[in-house]
Amino acid sequence: MDVISTKSMLSSLLQRYQKQGKTIGFVPTMGALHEGHLSLVAKSTSICDVTVVSIFVNPTQFNDKNDLANYPRCIEKDCALLEKTGCKIVFTPSVEEMYPEEDTRQFSFGNLDKVMEGEHRPGHFNGVAQIVSKLFDVVKPNMAFFGLKDFQQVAIIKEMVKQLDLNIEIIACPIIRENDGLAKSSRNQLLDPKHRVIAPKIHQTLATAISKTNSCTPNEICRWIENEIDSTNVLQTEYVQIVDYETLEPIKSFGAQKAIICVAVWAGKIRLIDNQEINPKINKIKSKRG
Repeated sequence: MDVISTKSMLSSLLQRYQKQGKTIGFVPTMGALHEGHLSLVAKSTSICDVTVVSIFVNPTQFNDKNDLANYPRCIEKDCALLEKTGCKIVFTPSVEEMYPEEDTRQFSFGNLDKVMEGEHRPGHFNGVAQIVSKLFDVVKPNMAFFGLKDFQQVAIIKEMVKQLDLNIEIIACPIIRENDGLAKSSRNQLLDPKHRVIAPKIHQTLATAISKTNSCTPNEICRWIENEIDSTNVLQTEYVQIVDYETLEPIKSFGAQKAIICVAVWAGKIRLIDNQEINPKINKIKSKRG
């Protein structure tokens, strides 16, 4: 496994693989790797000849300086994990390498970056688009792999690829969870014991909410979820929204369209996100059986 820190070295190495007709898979990360990241790497290595993993804590997507400063960094441990996965290249650039000068590009994603995370983290998705487009330009992958825990981010990346007319297939992979249901996240290791023990309540509440889609409106379910999570007196919801799976427009009633419940929850000083897909066909079948 090659560990490379400059764009020029990475491009030179990848060009050799590309000339051989090798397919390139890419997994962009901010490090502090866990089983969720490793599942993306496993997916890439299973269908691509060469897998590249980037480890870069991108400053332009943080709108909270403390969050940026406290984000876990453990590159040696991350590389040791990746050594066992079949990953061929780890790209670990510095901030100066990725941003030799200020990136002033402003992306427009319509409604996709106006709701949920976009509303509560202004500028976040523009920063995501800046760094991912830069990484795509260096790696030039055939496929790139992203986790569905960051559901809105996946939608943004797909739209960015479309707008920039990039020949890259975006592969969205399932959420990987702890045994108690908490979605795997690099931020989980920052939770104190009091918050960690109650954090699975987030997923439990979303899973239970699915059973209510046949008898309640989206607004009623959102209020119920918020009340359930906030009733712990340990967790505090920032938002709960039920939106169309494709457009991310909030929905007013359940119909034939696929939808998704998205939440952001504060566990002390740590912000956690999660989501739960609502598939109307599956829900109707379960309702008839139940």
